[in-house]
Amino acid sequence: MQELNITPRPTRETFAERARIIKALAHPSRLLIVDELSRGERCVCELTELVGHDISTVSKHLSLLKKSGLVVDEKRGLQVYYRLKTPCVLNFFTCIENVLRDR
Repeated sequence: MQELNITPRPTRETFAERARIIKALAHPSRLLIVDELSRGERCVCELTELVGHDISTVSKHLSLLKKSGLVVDEKRGLQVYYRLKTPCVLNFFTCIENVLRDR
């Protein structure tokens, strides 16, 4: 008899964690930041210029992305640099683009 390899169902807590990550991405400025970080690390000053908001607003967006586990930071002198911690999030972007294309 062949043994079935069944993956256990995710728990409600797992779905809640997934939702928190998706919510962290659910803002145009944060999507722009993640897209830019897919090209390499950037300092807050570069991201502030790109997003077009004040540094306080961009820092809040970055803090939320960091808290969700999507980005990491490194302080160098007076500057803070960010990079993607989990580049696989870009696969999610590809999926979204497929949904938009197929609508």
